[in-house]
Amino acid sequence: MKLETQRLILIPCTEEALQMISTTDEYNIGPHIDMYLRELKEDSSLIGWGVWLVINKEDNTIIGDIGFKGKPDSENTIEVGYGMIPSAQNKGYATEAVSEIIKWAFSFENVEKIVAECFNDNLASIRVLEKLQMKRTEPEDNMLRWELNKTN
Repeated sequence: MKLETQRLILIPCTEEALQMISTTDEYNIGPHIDMYLRELKEDSSLIGWGVWLVINKEDNTIIGDIGFKGKPDSENTIEVGYGMIPSAQNKGYATEAVSEIIKWAFSFENVEKIVAECFNDNLASIRVLEKLQMKRTEPEDNMLRWELNKTN
């Protein structure tokens, strides 16, 4: 399974994928990846509904990761999250990658809504979510909540 955009390749994170792709000093395999890989060993049907690696086509290096926080729930909703290394920020990579993974998710009948959250002072994430036509919902504490319906 692989998704491609003009500048990026997106692949589901697996132990094999991490071994095949070059990482930079900037990209760290975080605890969310370790947790996801453990869950994936227990349930292989999670592939695609967890972490995806964002690979720059130009030099075949990981510049970030994106993904979902699990399979669609009983309300056909999933939550998306993302992060890019500092040198890849403010270049449109996050918007490009998240747009592609949203298209992938909406291709499934059991996905009707995608939600996201970010800190209310995270201007870069706010711009990404606005560009993706996500709508702000009720804020909670210092977090902004967003949603995008398949019918939009």
